[in-house]
Amino acid sequence: MRIERVWAMPNKWTFQIKPIAKLLKEEMNGGTWLDPFCGMSSPASIKNDINPEIEADYHLDSIEFLNQFNDSEVDGVLFDPPYSNHQSITMYEGRNQKKATININIIARIVKPGGKCISFGWNSNGIGKSRGFKPQRILLVPHGGSHNDTIVTVERKINNVLLP
Repeated sequence: MRIERVWAMPNKWTFQIKPIAKLLKEEMNGGTWLDPFCGMSSPASIKNDINPEIEADYHLDSIEFLNQFNDSEVDGVLFDPPYSNHQSITMYEGRNQKKATININIIARIVKPGGKCISFGWNSNGIGKSRGFKPQRILLVPHGGSHNDTIVTVERKINNVLLP
């Protein structure tokens, strides 16, 4: 597994942080990519954001958006939900509470074997081995001062796992 640490200025739009943008160019190699929480500047081919003021293909709750896709249908998912309830309230005016476990189970279902999930947050949990994913790369992005690091976890789906 490749582990990197690159300092960068913080930005509320994750994909505009330079080392993260570089990682996405390296890891997103074609196909259908989804972003259930796209915000600004997402490189995904199909974008969703519950905020109707954000330019996106859909403006649905993330679970409703992800459930539109069939088993093993997509090549990858960018999973960048609000990192905390405070962020959810601030960014989405309370409209979109984190439902991480439900989203993760759906992502595990819809990503093709060999596909990827790139997760962003304050931990490196990702989708996980129990759901058929294997970590390939971790990028730690410290922002200095009182800012939390952004942790990017790249996982490849190695097999389909039946979820309970």
